Amino acid sequence: MRGGSPHAIAGRHYGWGSRLRSYLIFDPLIWFYTLFLGVLALPGGMFDRGGRRLHWFSRVWSWLIMKTIFSPVKVTGLDRIDTSRPHVYAANHASALDIPVLYVNLPFQFRIAFKKELLAYPVVGWQLKRSGQICVDQQNPSRSISAVRAALKGLKSGLPLVIFPEGGRTPDGDIKPFLPGAFFLAIKAQVDVVPVALVGTYELLPMDTYHIKCRPLEMRVGEPISTAGLTVRDMEALSAKVQKAMEDLYYAPDAQS
Repeated sequence: MRGGSPHAIAGRHYGWGSRLRSYLIFDPLIWFYTLFLGVLALPGGMFDRGGRRLHWFSRVWSWLIMKTIFSPVKVTGLDRIDTSRPHVYAANHASALDIPVLYVNLPFQFRIAFKKELLAYPVVGWQLKRSGQICVDQQNPSRSISAVRAALKGLKSGLPLVIFPEGGRTPDGDIKPFLPGAFFLAIKAQVDVVPVALVGTYELLPMDTYHIKCRPLEMRVGEPISTAGLTVRDMEALSAKVQKAMEDLYYAPDAQS
C-alpha cells in the first residue's frame, strides 16, 4: 500500500468553475454521445455478432469523450509491442474513463472482460453484450463458462483481450491486489501478458463523483510477460509478476507532474 494519490499535480486546484464545467457541459455531452451512438449502432449491431463494426462505434464514442474533456494522453512503450500478435493487455482500473483511454490509444481490434453488473446500464449494457465483450459473473463464475470459451477462441484466432485484474476500480488511486484467475485465459491460450499502467485517470475521475478534472494522462505499456509452458497452477506466480511490472510502471516518477 502506497497511500494517497500518487499522480496529483502539485499546485493544481479544481474549484466551482471546474465543477460547473463538468456538471453542465462534460457530463451531459458524454451521456449524449452514449445515447446517440448507442442508438445509431443498433441496426448494425443486429448483424455484427463478432463486434467488429461495434468496435468502430466504441472508438468514435471514446474519441469524442477524450476530445471533449481536454485530457491529452501520452503513450509510451506501445511501439515496442508486436501488435500484430494477440496478447492479453492487463490494465489498472482507476476510473470510468479508463475504457475511452484504451479505445483511443490501442490501435487495433480487441475485446474487454467486464463485470456482469455493467449489463444493468441502459445502452452501455446492450453495447457490451452485442459487441462481443466478455461478461464475467464474479458472484457465480460457472455462469461465465461460455464467455470464457469465446474469449479463448478469440485469443487463439488472433483477437487481443483487455482485462482489469484488480476486479474493479480502485477507491484511492493505489493499485489493488490482482485476482489470479484473471490470467487463466492468457495461460490457456499461451499468449503473452502486456502490463498497461493508466496514469492520472484516478485524478481525472475517481469513483463516486461526476466531477471530471481536466489533466494530462499517460498510458505506459510495459514489456510482454511470457506464459509459454505455464499451467493454471502458475496463475498466482504470473499474477504477482504482472502486478510487480504494473506497479513499477504506475509508481515511476510522473514526467508530467
